[in-house]
Amino acid sequence: MPRFGRVSVAMVTPFDETGELDIDAAVALAKWLVAEGNESLVVAGTTGESATLSIDEKLTLFEAIAAAVTVPVIAGTTGSNTRQDIGLTAEASKLGIAGVLGVSPYYSRPSQTGIEVHFRAIASSTDLPVVLYDIPKRTGRKMSTSTLIRLTNDVANIVALKDAAGDPSETAKVIAASPNDFEVYSGDSPMNLPLIAVGAVGAIGVCTHWAAPEHVAMFNAWDRNDIGEAQRLNRLLIESYEFEGNDDAPNPVQTKSMMRTLGHAVGACRLPMGPEPDGTEDSARTVYAHLVAARAASH
Repeated sequence: MPRFGRVSVAMVTPFDETGELDIDAAVALAKWLVAEGNESLVVAGTTGESATLSIDEKLTLFEAIAAAVTVPVIAGTTGSNTRQDIGLTAEASKLGIAGVLGVSPYYSRPSQTGIEVHFRAIASSTDLPVVLYDIPKRTGRKMSTSTLIRLTNDVANIVALKDAAGDPSETAKVIAASPNDFEVYSGDSPMNLPLIAVGAVGAIGVCTHWAAPEHVAMFNAWDRNDIGEAQRLNRLLIESYEFEGNDDAPNPVQTKSMMRTLGHAVGACRLPMGPEPDGTEDSARTVYAHLVAARAASH
C-alpha cells in the first residue's frame, strides 16, 4: 500500500456565513471523507483555498484535523515566499501531520534553479515526507523532468509527486529515474488511469469528495488486472471529473457546491473565487444522482 494510500482527497476549507474559518465544520467534513473511503487528506492545498488562508488559520486546520482522523494528513505549507514557507513548514511539522505538500511557486515563475533551491530549503526545514506538487496551469511554470529527478534522488525526504502536469510520458521518465520507493499520485482526475498505467500509485483527487468509493473500486480492479472493469469505472467517473471545475466556476467553487448539497456546511469560496454561477447546486445534484444510480446498478 502506498504511504498515503491510493485514494486521497484535496479537502475544501469550510467557512461560515461571514467567511470566517469554520473549524467544527472542517473536522466534521474530514471525518466524513475518511468514512467515505479516502485514505489520506490534503489540507490547505489549492482546493482548500490556501492562497486565501492566513498562517494561523492553516496551523489551526492542520492541528485540528490531524487530531480528528486516523488517516495521514498532508499539510499544504508552501506558496511563493520561501522564507515564510520554511517557517510554516517547520511549525506545521509539530502538529501531528504525516507529511507536507509543496506546490511549485506560483505567479513569480522562477527559473528551474530557483524551483529546485526552493524545494531543497523546504525539505530541509522538516523531517517529514515532502510531496511535490506540479500543476503548471495554476503556477505558470512546469517543473522540468530533470529538476524533479535531481530532487527525488538528492533529497531523502522528498518522497512523492502529485502530478497535474498532464504529460504521462514525462511522468514515466521521472518514475524510471527516481528511487524505487518514490511515489507518484495523479493530481488531475482525467489522467488517473493514464498515470496509473505508467507507474503512479494512486490519486489525490477533488471528486474523491463525493466519489471515493468508485476510485477505490477502480484501483482495486486495476490491481487485480481487471483492466476492463477499471476502464468502466473510469468512464462512470467522467461526469464527476468534468464537474470539478471549468472557466466559469474554477475548482473549488463546484466542489463546495456539491458538498453543500450533501449536507456539509462548507460555505462559499472566499474572493476572488466566488460567486458561483446560477444553477451550480442543481448541476451538483444531477451529477451525484447519476453517480448513485450507477453505483446501485453495479451492485
